[in-house]
Amino acid sequence: MAEFRVVVSDPESGRAYQITVSGSKADALIGKRIGDEFLGDVVGLPGYTLKVTGGTDKDGFPMRPDLPGPQRRRILVSGGVGYKPRKKGMRKRKTFRGNEISADIVQVNVVVSERGTTPIDKLLGVEEAETEEVGEKEVEESEIS
Repeated sequence: MAEFRVVVSDPESGRAYQITVSGSKADALIGKRIGDEFLGDVVGLPGYTLKVTGGTDKDGFPMRPDLPGPQRRRILVSGGVGYKPRKKGMRKRKTFRGNEISADIVQVNVVVSERGTTPIDKLLGVEEAETEEVGEKEVEESEIS
């Protein structure tokens, strides 16, 4: 059974949220390709639409949008995802994962394409943890004074 760490990036707030998905919800992601959109219900964000932007497999090899299929392949690249040439025109043979999500993928990167009515912070319960940290800092600063 597949298990994914889904990293949801919110371009409006500039924040990223890591969500672990397993079981039948993870199976719904298998077969999706980079650029595909799916409903946020899969990761616990009802009302949101998410777009797959990439990911990495169990050994850390990045997914590449121009490489079809779920297999791992060694290709000659001159730039783009996973390789930044040191000199102009430099090329190198590197290993990449295809653009399709399979059971070997560990991390899936997605971006919010359509927002829901409820903020992501409230759906994931992140907002509560941040306010507690801020409250503790204020107490420490007042004790010092």
